[in-house]
Amino acid sequence: MSGSEQYSLEILDHLSDVSAADWNALLDADAGPFLRYEFLSALEETGCVGGITGWQVAHLVLKQASKLVGAMPLYLKRHSYGEFVFDWSWAQAYEQQGLNYYPKVLCAIPFTPVQGSRILCRADSSATEIRKVLIAGLKSLLTDNDLSSAHILFPMPNEAAHLKEQGFLLRDSVQFHWHNQDFQNFEQFLSVLTMKRRKNIRREREQVAKEAITFRHVPGKDSSDLDWEFFFECYQNTYLEHHSSPYLSESFFKLWVKQMPENLHLILAERNGIAIAASLLVVDQQSSKAYGRYWGALERIPCLHFETAYYQAIEYCIKEGIQTFEGGAQGEHKMARGFLPTTLQSAHFLKDPRFAKAIGHFLDREHQGIGAYVDELAEHSPLKSTKVLP
Repeated sequence: MSGSEQYSLEILDHLSDVSAADWNALLDADAGPFLRYEFLSALEETGCVGGITGWQVAHLVLKQASKLVGAMPLYLKRHSYGEFVFDWSWAQAYEQQGLNYYPKVLCAIPFTPVQGSRILCRADSSATEIRKVLIAGLKSLLTDNDLSSAHILFPMPNEAAHLKEQGFLLRDSVQFHWHNQDFQNFEQFLSVLTMKRRKNIRREREQVAKEAITFRHVPGKDSSDLDWEFFFECYQNTYLEHHSSPYLSESFFKLWVKQMPENLHLILAERNGIAIAASLLVVDQQSSKAYGRYWGALERIPCLHFETAYYQAIEYCIKEGIQTFEGGAQGEHKMARGFLPTTLQSAHFLKDPRFAKAIGHFLDREHQGIGAYVDELAEHSPLKSTKVLP
């Protein structure tokens, strides 16, 4: 494979314009569930993206002699909801100068703050050249369509480094992840925490136990429509309590579990045999990771959230030998439950050099602030100190 003249770039309005086999052939063994054709196409089929959602599908694909060899999952965004990397102030700055920030180009997994490959290429192809052609195509998309900017959320570290070389600005964000230390049970996990954290977690679990609440774990392959209807009721209620609307629909969840049952795991909280709360884990056995996605309850019970969304999930990870549990974006309160801060990056390209310079200065200051924030968090680690005292 030599020379980019052999390649042709296309924009797909629908992922269904390529086959599942061809798209999934672009994913490496550690790609995880969210980049799979089955997940992305389910979002489109059920109307969670596209239409009037503000997520216009515009996947950038690269072909060689009609063979799909590279791609970037792209969307034209008319707002910044559902991204977990906040740029509202950038949009406001554009508006103050009489310029349009939206639509912008977003390379990301919708509603999913999970790190992963964003510049995809077949294993039997020239990754370096494909990456170069796709990034050049992304920049041309901005120029040809008079778009303000391109944003690549949570790429892999090697991709972020390459994007920086191509003129993208890097932005830090902090998430909280739980790490398995080959624990045999939950008590062994508690044993590595400070006394204060151990006592707090035991107290929270006792509060839930006093309510006579039990938990039922339902692997995706064993779940029923009724399970998902109840889960959606809980998920929707979480948004309603925050005076918002859910991004995902009941039909999406039902299609998702139909297409990817091995990756989904429901945790249902029940009292007297009646379900009152639920949380969802997305499980990637191959990479030994679990992702906490959504939770909701129909009753307000102290500490039920922590038990259903965190402690039951940690017990599941210990039982299944899963090494990392990602609890989602933000949430310092997760540290008190044994999660540790992890810094991820996103990459941003602003077409206007004046804005690029100003935002670059902003990100430099923000980077220093996040560095100090992570250092401060480290001083409050939930883990016992491993230092040897004199």
